[in-house]
Amino acid sequence: MEFLHILFQIVIFLGIINVWLIRCTKSTSYRGKDSLNLKDEFHSYGYSTLFFYFIGLLKFLFSLLIFIGIWIPGIVVWGALGMVVLMIGALFSHVKVLDSFKKSIPALIMLAMASFLFVFNLNIVI
Repeated sequence: MEFLHILFQIVIFLGIINVWLIRCTKSTSYRGKDSLNLKDEFHSYGYSTLFFYFIGLLKFLFSLLIFIGIWIPGIVVWGALGMVVLMIGALFSHVKVLDSFKKSIPALIMLAMASFLFVFNLNIVI
């Protein structure tokens, strides 16, 4: 079980770094409404550029808390809770613009991993 925790913590952190820093200017088949990059995707949902940067900052901070939680377990639950909320928002955004189910798969996977980390780390905080 410990291996799964650490694996999810690393995957979430690297996934956010990949999407928001490395591939943010690239088109993928998972971008909402056939957007060409991440900022266009946010605009296709009707969100402002400021909101784009705000969500990016939150995703980075929450994923960093999750990652640092490998060494400081008590903070995982807070990063995971934040990531759960953001991934629910991502799913609603895909539904809002009637995206295909395929485009929601990355958010669903992140939601599942963050939910797992949240539930199995609640005992550290409580």
